[in-house]
Amino acid sequence: MKKIFLSSVALTAFAGSAMAACPAVTVSDAMGVAFGAFPQQYELAEFQGLANCTMEMSENPDIGAMNARIRGNPDMPALADRLPSEPLVVAPYDMIGSYGGMFNALSNATEAGTSDFMSVRHVNLVRYSDDLTTIVPNVAKSWSWNDDFTQLTFVLREGHKWSDGQPFGAEDVEFWYENLQLDSNVIESPKDYVLAGGQAMTVDVIDALTVRFNMPVPKPGFLAHFANHYAQGFQPKHFLGQYHPDVNPDADALAQSLGFENGYDLVKAYYGSSDWMDTPTPMLAHPEKVAGLPLDAAPTLESHIVISESTEGRQFVANPYFYMVDTAGNQLPYINEMDEIFVGESEVRLLKLVNGEVDYKAQALQIDYVPLLMENQEKAGFIVDLKPDITMPTFAFNVTSENLEKRKVFGDLKFRQAMSVAMNRDEINEVAMFGLGTPQQYVGFSPTPDFVTPDWEQHFAQFDPEMAKSLLDEIGVVDADGDGMRDLPNGDQLILNLQVATQGISIKIVELVGQSWRDVGINNTVKEVTSDEYRSSQSSNQLDVTLWEKSVPLAVVLGNGEIFIPPYDNYFNMRTAMLWGEYVDSDGASGVEPPAYAKEMMEDIKAFQAVAVGTPESDALGLKLVANMTSSLLFIGTVKEQKPIYHNADLKNFTQFQTASYAYYRTYPYRPSQWFLDE
Repeated sequence: MKKIFLSSVALTAFAGSAMAACPAVTVSDAMGVAFGAFPQQYELAEFQGLANCTMEMSENPDIGAMNARIRGNPDMPALADRLPSEPLVVAPYDMIGSYGGMFNALSNATEAGTSDFMSVRHVNLVRYSDDLTTIVPNVAKSWSWNDDFTQLTFVLREGHKWSDGQPFGAEDVEFWYENLQLDSNVIESPKDYVLAGGQAMTVDVIDALTVRFNMPVPKPGFLAHFANHYAQGFQPKHFLGQYHPDVNPDADALAQSLGFENGYDLVKAYYGSSDWMDTPTPMLAHPEKVAGLPLDAAPTLESHIVISESTEGRQFVANPYFYMVDTAGNQLPYINEMDEIFVGESEVRLLKLVNGEVDYKAQALQIDYVPLLMENQEKAGFIVDLKPDITMPTFAFNVTSENLEKRKVFGDLKFRQAMSVAMNRDEINEVAMFGLGTPQQYVGFSPTPDFVTPDWEQHFAQFDPEMAKSLLDEIGVVDADGDGMRDLPNGDQLILNLQVATQGISIKIVELVGQSWRDVGINNTVKEVTSDEYRSSQSSNQLDVTLWEKSVPLAVVLGNGEIFIPPYDNYFNMRTAMLWGEYVDSDGASGVEPPAYAKEMMEDIKAFQAVAVGTPESDALGLKLVANMTSSLLFIGTVKEQKPIYHNADLKNFTQFQTASYAYYRTYPYRPSQWFLDE
């Protein structure tokens, strides 16, 4: 590998002192070098000081060839001109890696089952360390709060560049917030996490590397949002801004010259109309126009950039300007290329896993897959770990159903109580989860915080079919026609259509619940659908019951209160009461007005996010949120489970995860840029 010295700017503090080459510190062998302010990583000057060394930088010998495959990228400059003068120094878990290899990823479709793989290349301003407790620097070099948590200031890295070599800085953060998140021409309405107390923030560019968020009310959990969420707090103003009418007066004319209706149309072609990072690039969304565009995909700060995309999958190469190095001075990532294929059928995905054709997978792996995976892991060269899942399989009745008779029944608390106690959670645990789970009710937060009293975890979670029958009798859901199945109070048949996307829930669990419900007289059908079909039906208010895994950690709720605001999550996750959500989004102009307890939760989540966690006020508000959510049984929990994490045995620097869940953004705390393939 070619060795170079980092620019003299970064080494000024060490001028005049003779220092040795830096030791190849790893987490497993610190080589006598202490970690600094944050675990498992250093700022460059910090590392050189602690190790009494001068770091030499090395690059991937194939990086020039990969840069040439990124259409629109300029000729690649020397490594010293690609790395920041303040790179993030990462201590690998076990060993300094080797460059090369193809990482094979498996997703369901373009925007389905992709977050697992997104997290492998993901970056954000900060992240959680692998203790899932400590927030550490990432894209941002540092941060600071004012005394009342109404101003959060980030300092970025000197010399950091986008994947096309253009400077990254504070204006890219401001552009993301002001021109994308708050512009209804791009994103229809702002997400909860970019608001404080339901109100917009403002962003100040202090200088090229310093940016400040100003909040109308305190929001101490806003930092945690950047540490665990997929939505990156920056976008390339130099590129997307040229098509944004508020940034460039000629944006519409420029976009029209490229075949688009206006500037916003072209911004959305690259960025999408939400903040989800795997929306189709122009290569898939506008294949007839992409050749005339300057780039195939917008520049990124991630470890890898997409270079081709079709309905079959996507291909990525390493980002030549990535800002991390290992302790031996090697620019990360180690892995050259990534190949993501889309497979919609769960059986085919499972077959590819069993055959060892995938390098890492956890998303959409249900507990029912475990026996087959375990049986084949040694033969096919992969490893399966079972880890606790923060989420759990959850059911929700559509209290705003388009069928008004169903809406009346689903909206009756006694019906939801009956359906909860009709579930045999012990049977679910034994049959579907091999006895490894913990039966409990959905309380919103998971793991359950200390402020939640234990009774809420078992609220109407007992198995009591006689109580279920009695409650159903009370509300007039009885067998009117003598066919053995209960009907709606007006005499119409009641058949629950249970549509299952196996990305989100085990079909075996749904079948067990369906049988328990039939045992108390509630007829139902179980049908497997794709994730896209499920999400489309959920969003258009067509489902009788929504079923998916749900629950989030306290750390997520502090920055993002969506699970307490109708429709109780975003498009990609489990929602219910869509017409309540429409009422909220339209300020009452359309939809259905939520009941008092739902409005209370909306106010309480704002108050909860505005106070310091762990204080008596915070605990009281948190308990009130739990009491309102759980007593309403809007969401009915089942069993907290163990889930499989799958990885190639040749994938090195892969560590044990603490959870198998989406929370904390999957692989992000475990630093996948230092993974490598030892084949």
